[in-house]
Parts: sequence; C-alpha cells; structure tokens
Amino acid sequence: MSLIGKYLNDFGSLFFPEVCQACGTTLSQQENHFCNTCLHHFPYTNFHLDADNRLAKQFWGRINISSAAAFLYFNKGGTVQNAMHQLKYNKQPQVGVALGNLYAQELKQLAQYQEAEAIIPVPLHLHKLQTRGYNQSEAFANGLSEILNIPVYTDILSRNTERESQAKQSRSNRFENMQKVFSASSNGVNLDTVLLVDDTITTGATLEACVIALQDIGIKNIHIVGIAFTE
Repeated sequence: MSLIGKYLNDFGSLFFPEVCQACGTTLSQQENHFCNTCLHHFPYTNFHLDADNRLAKQFWGRINISSAAAFLYFNKGGTVQNAMHQLKYNKQPQVGVALGNLYAQELKQLAQYQEAEAIIPVPLHLHKLQTRGYNQSEAFANGLSEILNIPVYTDILSRNTERESQAKQSRSNRFENMQKVFSASSNGVNLDTVLLVDDTITTGATLEACVIALQDIGIKNIHIVGIAFTE
C-alpha cells in the first residue's frame, strides 16, 4: 500500500472503525475481523482431533463418510451466533473467508485434509444466491482453500429446489424433505477425495443428502467440514 493509500485508510478508520464481527468492539490495527478476546474465548470443538467426535457420531449408520468436523460450537446468543449472523445476513462474506483461514491452520496439520483433491461447498438455490449475493459456505470454502491450497469446485453439486427453513422440524422430517433436493455431476473431473463444506450443522440432513449425491458420481472419500455445530 502506498503512503497516500495508508493515510486515507487510517483517516477513514477514524470515522468508520472496523469492529469485531463477533462482539462488536472496535478492532486495533493488529486485529482483523475478530478481536483477540473473541479469538481466545471462542468455543472451539477440536473435532478434527477426534475421529469419534459428537458430530461424526450423528452420521453413524446413516451414511459412509471419512470424517466430520466443525470449527466452533454454535452458542445461541453468543459470539459465534453473532459472527454467523454477520456472515449470512449482513453482507459480510469476508467473515466466512476469515473463519476458513483460521480453521485451515488447524486442518493443515492433518494428512487426511491435505489429501483432498477438491473443496465442495453446499450450494444455495439460485434464487437465494441471487437474493443474498453470495454463498456463505463458498466463502468459508475459499478461506480453507487459501491455506490448504486445494481448489474449490462450485459446479459439482447443485441444489434443484428451494426449501423453506427446517429449523423447527425433526431430523427425520428434515432428511425426507432433502431427498432429491441435490444432484451432482462430475463435469469431466475425476475426484476421489473431497472436503464437503457447510456453514452451520444441526441434524446433518442437508449434508447427508449432499453426500449421497456425491457418492452417486463415484466420489469415495468425503470429509465433512463445517464452521459451527449446534446441538
């Protein structure tokens, strides 16, 4: 950045200071997207270090996956919910990129994530994508990609229909509703091992449907990676 550019940036920050996307406090010049206090106190799951973690167990007996992990616990009314709200509803895709960068620093220490050939975000329906302007799961995928050096593929999975919110529905009803929502196409790319990426994971019904679609086109090893896990 040029000296003039730095001056303008510093001048602008006096009137429009950057704030933490999790707690809203003003960031120092050394902080980026999240304040150090939030980074220290985030409810990290460390699921990537435990193959039999609580998220992975949700898929036992339902689908065959290589692993499942999420970066943070979703704490209702807390900092993670605030960050996810900024990501999904306040036009802040950079929050997803930042969270992807942070989690990738942990995942790159493990061979199973380095071996992936592609990162595939759970797609939005075209109508919702046009309304929001971006896919929050793709933003997270891009953040992972920057650190892991694994390409993001957005044309493998497609969402065929738009469903209403399933937040208050049971797990069985969610899965039934997700049937035939997703389809997959190899588009001439031969993939064996992928990271399937979502933002917030609850029952896993959406991911279950995505895994089935990906397995139908011959992808054998699927690692699920999410930003937040809510119980």
